[in-house]
Amino acid sequence: MIRSTVNRRGFLRALAGSALLAGCSPLAVVNGLVPSGTYRATKDLHYGQHPRQALDVYQPASTTTPRPVVIFFYGGNWNAGERGGYLFAGEALASKDIVAVIPDYRLYPEVRFPDFLHDCAAAVRWTFEHIAEFGGDPSRVFLMGHSAGAYNAAMLALDPEYLRAANVDRRRIRGLIGLAGPYDFLPLTGEITKAVFGFPDTAPTTQPIHFASAGDPPALLVTGDADHTVDPGNSARLAARLRKSGVPVQEIVYPGVSHTRLVGALAAPFRRVAPVLEDVAAFVNAR
Repeated sequence: MIRSTVNRRGFLRALAGSALLAGCSPLAVVNGLVPSGTYRATKDLHYGQHPRQALDVYQPASTTTPRPVVIFFYGGNWNAGERGGYLFAGEALASKDIVAVIPDYRLYPEVRFPDFLHDCAAAVRWTFEHIAEFGGDPSRVFLMGHSAGAYNAAMLALDPEYLRAANVDRRRIRGLIGLAGPYDFLPLTGEITKAVFGFPDTAPTTQPIHFASAGDPPALLVTGDADHTVDPGNSARLAARLRKSGVPVQEIVYPGVSHTRLVGALAAPFRRVAPVLEDVAAFVNAR
């Protein structure tokens, strides 16, 4: 499915320029523009002993009944990122009456594959055990991620090993939401990626597409056709493999949208760039 977008490239370039002049990161500027009345945040909740085994929860401002839950894993090539930079994603989901969980996880060079996946699985276990305390419905939990985070979400959703090791029944996952994820990226090219995944002895079992099979959760796979960071073909190939296995898949390609603009479109100031948030909310609410 191809979705039309509104071109706001000039505005986004101006925003990035102003961030550099002010000595701020673009994420800090975006977070500074997030409306404050749409969510309640509970931060620094630990799902493990390591300092990076922590997460934040964003609830809708007013929750009267248990709401669906989305666990959002951010990207950063498995060597960068922190949950505090993704307030805009938590607010976005909360504004759609969804409870959002945003975990940190250990990064390279401290860890390599598959250690960060075990962290993500532990965050999922914590969610099932505790999310009812924050107005979330543990029977409606979705995994979502952008870029490397979409890889993490896909591996947990498709390979039963990681959730099983965390004492989580994979059948409890209601859906996978991948934004511009690398799901089928052998042979490895980037130096960090090679180090993370054990080049030259990288196994096919590092690839989410390897595990696509009947019984996997429904998937929403979203990408932009101007993504020059992660080949959009990753989403197309995974979608095709899942469909062949009889798994319901919704595949959306936004024209003219790049890798970073895709996740940035979740933020309140930039939602006209592409209807990412609307499409994510529709997928969640349909299940």
